[in-house]
Amino acid sequence: MIETVIHGILLGGLYSLFALGLSLMFGVMRLTNIAHGDQIVISGFMGIAIAAAVNINPFLLILLLVPCALVSGYAFQYFVLNRTIGKDPLPSLVITFGLSIIAQNLLQEIFSANPRALDTGGLNTMGLNLGGDTVVGVLPLIILVCAIACTFGLQWMFAHTALGRSFRAVSDEKDIAELMGLNSARVYSMATAIAFSLVALAGLFQSMRTTVSPTDGPNLLLFAFESVIIGGMGSFWGTFLGAMTLGVAQQVGFHFDPGWGIWFGHLVFILILAFRPSGLFPKTKG
Repeated sequence: MIETVIHGILLGGLYSLFALGLSLMFGVMRLTNIAHGDQIVISGFMGIAIAAAVNINPFLLILLLVPCALVSGYAFQYFVLNRTIGKDPLPSLVITFGLSIIAQNLLQEIFSANPRALDTGGLNTMGLNLGGDTVVGVLPLIILVCAIACTFGLQWMFAHTALGRSFRAVSDEKDIAELMGLNSARVYSMATAIAFSLVALAGLFQSMRTTVSPTDGPNLLLFAFESVIIGGMGSFWGTFLGAMTLGVAQQVGFHFDPGWGIWFGHLVFILILAFRPSGLFPKTKG
């Protein structure tokens, strides 16, 4: 069971990367991106296609895809989603839902429906012996360290930088923030740019650790959404710990029966919604 919990924590590291971008966009704009999971899949397939074309090291793809995601996220928010932000959340939901459908169909047309994986040169099968019979994968450890670094970086940015204060200002009182000189459209666009960068990172790691297929997006969105809700809105560390909780719950389910893993995660999500709607780790200061 100890090994099961360890593997659950490692899986939670991947889920936290799925969830951080979603948490950022919702926290700043109160916007739920329905296409979030599909964008993770797109990033994975882009990494696979580029690696196959130019035979590049998978980790060097981060230096290529993350800046591209930063630019595309800024442009998408500035020219599309900013026109839908208001008191009614329906327009942004409709647009991102439509984008999700388009993305899934385009990926199937281009790559077919077959699952694919990014070749890591054997890194995804390397293990580290922790003593006794407990062995953990090297790649999941790298993903967990990256997730911790991203979570710390986001929380620090919100608490200690001018950009973070801008995010908090437009989130709390948009009209007052604009009277003080902030351009909310640009602030929202920066938030989405950072969220898309996290999505690109998550997609690359997903394709390294396992396979991706064009229809995986809704499932990945669900895992990200559950992580955010379990952790509690308003805290990136809460999102991180929520992802850990979901990962451990799924691994415990897999421990008892291969068909129970995902169901155990959903069960924990429902129980937390029923008994602690604000999440396990609600909004904290700093």
